[in-house]
Amino acid sequence: MKKKLTFGLWYDFRNPSQGQRSDAEVYAATLDQIVYAEQLGFDDVWLSEHHFIDDGYSPSMLPIGCAIAARTKRIRIGTSVLLLPLHDPVRVAEDAATLDVISNGRLELGLGVGYRVEEFTGFNIDSKERAQRMDEGIEIIQRLFAGERFSFKGKHYTYNDIQLFPRPVQQPPKLWIAGFSNVAVRRAARVGYGYIATGPISPFANLYWDQLKKIGKDPADHEIAGGYVWLMVARDPDKRWEEAKAHFAYQINRYAKWFADAGMDFFHPVNADRAELEASGFHIVEPAKAIEMIKDYVEATGTSRWYSWTVPPGLHPEWSNEHLELFAKEVIPAFR
Repeated sequence: MKKKLTFGLWYDFRNPSQGQRSDAEVYAATLDQIVYAEQLGFDDVWLSEHHFIDDGYSPSMLPIGCAIAARTKRIRIGTSVLLLPLHDPVRVAEDAATLDVISNGRLELGLGVGYRVEEFTGFNIDSKERAQRMDEGIEIIQRLFAGERFSFKGKHYTYNDIQLFPRPVQQPPKLWIAGFSNVAVRRAARVGYGYIATGPISPFANLYWDQLKKIGKDPADHEIAGGYVWLMVARDPDKRWEEAKAHFAYQINRYAKWFADAGMDFFHPVNADRAELEASGFHIVEPAKAIEMIKDYVEATGTSRWYSWTVPPGLHPEWSNEHLELFAKEVIPAFR
């Protein structure tokens, strides 16, 4: 049975214009917008993690998730993604379970291995260990979510006689595994509920569905969360482009440097040029065009949990309210 397409919003709480507004104002306005998004009918909110970034890129998703949980009733709260090798997996399980309890079972825990050089340096972790740390961490979290009492001695983590309290409401919460490599996709099929990514992921999506079948799992029991990097709607896309393009360029150019430093060829530097940005996955279009683009993306990937970035870094969250309102009124109903 084909799953109903759900729609989510993605946030990083960045504040490159600290001189114009405080971090407290950015957080308050973003939380207000998430409450409004729930009222408009959005299904999911996804949070993002990085560390040691001078624009305040959110390093602490699970506390943010708890703040969202306390102010909402229905919207699901996901991490896209928590960089597991940088964390103690028992602490992750405890914080995630707490979020699941506060939200009454609305957690979606997305996990990734990370890539940014400065983060592994800052935490004094060898980036070559990240896959092993990821696999050990996933096993520990899954056993804790399952209610086991156990001891664990691995290459990177050792625990004696541990058990998770409070227990999460979901039995167990879903694990989404991220990554832009065949290894990551195979890990998602092997140990996760779903594969989560963004952008042009068709080859990875095809591998994911094939891998599930290969290891004897029913694809109907699993999902992909994905979407264009940016897909915003507007009555006057040209006007919105002029307001957003410098902020889009800021975002992609920082990502391009991080990926390049890590030896990954994923994003490339651009000027604040609309054609270059569109070629890199940034789109502001009218609602009818967005419907067409989403249908094409879903057809190509099998995505059932659509999400995309929401607030261009440096713009006030209220700037995106037109997008939320139009998307909720004219795009989402086309898929219901």
